Amino acid sequence: MNKSQRASAAERYETRACARPAAAICDRRRFSTAALISAWLGGCSGSGVGLDSNGQPLVGSSTGAALPLSADFDSIQANVFTPICSVCHIGATAPQGLMLDASHSYNLLVNIPSTEVPSILRVKPGDPGNSYIIQKLQGHAAVGGQMPLGETPLAASTIAFIVQWITDGAQPGASASATDAKFRVASVVPGDDDVLSVPPSSIVISFTRELDASRIDDTLVRLERIDGASGDAAAPAPTATSIAVTAPAANPRVLLLIPRSPLLAGRYQVVLGGLPGAALSARDAQPIVMPAVDVSGDRIISRFTVATTP
Repeated sequence: MNKSQRASAAERYETRACARPAAAICDRRRFSTAALISAWLGGCSGSGVGLDSNGQPLVGSSTGAALPLSADFDSIQANVFTPICSVCHIGATAPQGLMLDASHSYNLLVNIPSTEVPSILRVKPGDPGNSYIIQKLQGHAAVGGQMPLGETPLAASTIAFIVQWITDGAQPGASASATDAKFRVASVVPGDDDVLSVPPSSIVISFTRELDASRIDDTLVRLERIDGASGDAAAPAPTATSIAVTAPAANPRVLLLIPRSPLLAGRYQVVLGGLPGAALSARDAQPIVMPAVDVSGDRIISRFTVATTP
């Protein structure tokens, strides 16, 4: 696509008369390496597989109905994050701890600090210019080059959809907006038994309902070091690790735990307090469901290992 064609595509998007063909969900098996956003968000160099020569997601699906590329999260997930990025950005080894599969991507992007430049959020709702994801795509981030590194950049018309989604407030998709009948932990990153090659800059706990932010403090959730504590009566007791606990205003189903200093090599656990009157609750006052709590009322929701000291 030449410059005049790209300008024309961008103009059609801005006037909301874009008539691009629908980009389909591609079978994961068709992508043997990471490309596109997997590279710019975590140092995973892509080969461009999954993109055409203009940096557009390939059209064609082996899974049935396609979701057209548009400025909403479900579409961006289906056309970009899932088929292109999550091949690399998944599980404990995801670069920068950023998993971009459908179960984790929104909660690890919106209002979450970048690990490369922690002063900049990965996605800052309403402000695409100060969202790290856009800076990396457009090639003017403070760290590294334009992504995917060494490959065809994502088309300006495709970036425009992500820009518009952020400008509109970076709202979750329809599936993520559904309210679970119970208030419970949905996921924790790092997850149980994860082994991390570098210390996490933050720990992200996702819930099924919006949190009551007025009840959030570091007495209700703890990060503890547990080296040698499991299964050994002579081992030292878990020791508390100093953290800041926040609930991003634009992502009210997420609790963000930020260590006040880099975690040393060792084993850690994330603990939620569960005693009546001293536990997290949903915005609608529903108490959290925490099965298998111990005698103190606490619930260990993740145990992970940091393999190296920074």
